[in-house]
Amino acid sequence: MTLDVEELTMPITLRPAMPVSDDALMCFSTRNKPYRIEQNKEGEITIMTPVGGIGSNNEYLIGSAFTRWMDDGADGMVFSPTAGFRLPDGSCLSPDGAWISGSRWNALSAEEQEGYPPLCPDFLIELRSKSDRRRPLEEKMRLWMDNGAKLAWLIDPVEATVTIYRQNAEEQTLYRPDAVSADPPAEGFLLKTSTFWRRG
Repeated sequence: MTLDVEELTMPITLRPAMPVSDDALMCFSTRNKPYRIEQNKEGEITIMTPVGGIGSNNEYLIGSAFTRWMDDGADGMVFSPTAGFRLPDGSCLSPDGAWISGSRWNALSAEEQEGYPPLCPDFLIELRSKSDRRRPLEEKMRLWMDNGAKLAWLIDPVEATVTIYRQNAEEQTLYRPDAVSADPPAEGFLLKTSTFWRRG
């Protein structure tokens, strides 16, 4: 049997008959690179396509900003879009960029650090691509906050906005900001966002 990929609707959701362990999920993800794979709290596995050229470059810009910040002496650990986090609700999600404070990271065992860290990032960034529908991303942002994120950004080059989510605060949407600061909790982190609006 052959499948015509044009007939498939992405993302694809799989419903395993039995619970999938972290080791099995990591093995499945490794075998299916470069697809991005997440698991919701019901155990369903979602397979997403790789991003295109501009989307990949946008991810690189986010990663570069995190790298510069760490090089300037920031505390903690930063993560790329390939990292999965095992959240308190049981889901395993991957943001486009994330930071965890040093004290929280160092409290994990070596085994927990090697696998899917069993915690929610303190600060994270999600990036919308042209193929993404906005509503599922908004729902994902609320999941991050419900699981304990202190700060989360949804960067939307399609609508030229950054929506800021903070614990115990109303969502704030900025239109075409030149830059956005993560103070607090990620003191000193600044992302120049003007490049995203020039290219869409």
